[in-house]
Amino acid sequence: MQDRREQDKVSRVNVLVLSLTRFGDLLQTQPVFSGLKARGCRTGLICLENFAPAAGLLRELDHLAPLRGARLLARLEGGNWRGSLGELDGFLADLRRDFAPDVVVNLTPSLSARLLTRLLGAAEVRGFGLDSFGFNGDSSDWAAFLQQASASRGQSPFNVVDLLRRVAGLDGPGAALDLLPPSEAERDAARALLEEGGPTPGARGFAALQLGASEDRRRWPVASFAALARRLWSEHGRLPVLLGSAQERHLAERFRQAAPDLPCRDLTGRTDLRALAAALSLCDLLATNDTGTMHLAAGLGVPVVAVFLATAQPVDTGPYRPGCLCLEPDLPCHPCGFGRDCPRGEECRRSVSPEAVLACACSLLEPGTAPGAPAGARVWRTVMGADGFLDLESLTGHGNTDRVRWLAALRRVYRRFLDGEDPAAGEQPLSWDDPDGARATRAALESASGLLHLLGQQAALLPLDPRPALKTKFLANCERLQAVFAEAPRLSVLGGLWLFQSQQAARDLDGLRALIDRHRRLCDAFLILFR
Repeated sequence: MQDRREQDKVSRVNVLVLSLTRFGDLLQTQPVFSGLKARGCRTGLICLENFAPAAGLLRELDHLAPLRGARLLARLEGGNWRGSLGELDGFLADLRRDFAPDVVVNLTPSLSARLLTRLLGAAEVRGFGLDSFGFNGDSSDWAAFLQQASASRGQSPFNVVDLLRRVAGLDGPGAALDLLPPSEAERDAARALLEEGGPTPGARGFAALQLGASEDRRRWPVASFAALARRLWSEHGRLPVLLGSAQERHLAERFRQAAPDLPCRDLTGRTDLRALAAALSLCDLLATNDTGTMHLAAGLGVPVVAVFLATAQPVDTGPYRPGCLCLEPDLPCHPCGFGRDCPRGEECRRSVSPEAVLACACSLLEPGTAPGAPAGARVWRTVMGADGFLDLESLTGHGNTDRVRWLAALRRVYRRFLDGEDPAAGEQPLSWDDPDGARATRAALESASGLLHLLGQQAALLPLDPRPALKTKFLANCERLQAVFAEAPRLSVLGGLWLFQSQQAARDLDGLRALIDRHRRLCDAFLILFR
């Protein structure tokens, strides 16, 4: 990374970031732009046109190129592929004229984003690209890890922002997620919305509530938000401000039905992104689910208390700002995997109580007070770790559990592995509360290490003896290795990473042998923890 840092500083290179994602994900790229700008780069961004207003909140962005993705798709679906290609050609020509990229950083692993990256024709691609044969061609182990970790709940030890930074080629401590503040005119307009109908007697400030979430099962119940709001108003004089899109108005209606006598300001469906940012900047805190609004508030420095349910977890998608408070249900099944029906009737939505969230909110409103140890919830405070990555500090005594020990070990070992260092450096055996689970993980790692050793020997023989029988045995052992990883819950990311990287390296036998050796040493590093 040192060479890349010096290379970026040689001249004012144009670095174009490609992020074809939702507005919350887009906001999380702010530390990438801050890191690139600190190296003296000129920065540009391609984002979807409908999220271009969110890009207007990013600091240190020199050029914005909104992509009319919906229009391109509409023309294709209407059979006008010539018109769609013509518009894409025009977009690329304008971009090359106004901001010809020397480097493209693609943070979106979709095929369309990879194809667009290829069309841009930059001398260097970081992140997700295509090789000369049209196959996935990721620029680094970090990019491969990001793609695999996003599909494995509970086994990624890094916040997404830190992964984006590493994919972009940035090392060192993470830059803060500091967004541009709203203008005074925008704040005045938001203030007028919040003061509609005149002042509310007894109000000492505003508490924003984001009722919605990307999925119903990840949404804290409206009744719980209402109970929280009642006490924030009665005990702290904070007037509730309901936030959300027009599609979430039904949640605001349910809130008012649950608390018909509670004064509040309902802004659901009444704000665009800029107005939402302005309204948040006038609030004393935000209580929210895991949403884009959470990342927006964190970027504006608004105190955040967030509830993470079902597949959501603060370790990887939590707000990227020290001092935020995150709650998750204290259940052994949390976080659950994607695409699975809950056998417990979505118990996690009831596990985090209004009293637990209130205690956290009070500690943010009154610095120096502790949220205590509410039953049913694990409470974490975001902190910046000594390694320069965002970390979580337990406020409820959950920092010395097998789950936390394992995530901390994953963070250390994977960081060294992904940076090309010795993954085992400094590791020592750990004690585990669940000896049966530890034995099962150790057995899986021993099997994986043995199979990788065998694969290494077979890969060395293949150039000397390329008989079909040896190739068949090699492929069979690859399948056996994948089965070992698939049956070990703690090794889900490792299994996905091995499968993805081995498929990429399959066309280069020397590269495949080197990859086999690296993954064997990675398994051996993890084995140290279970001796």
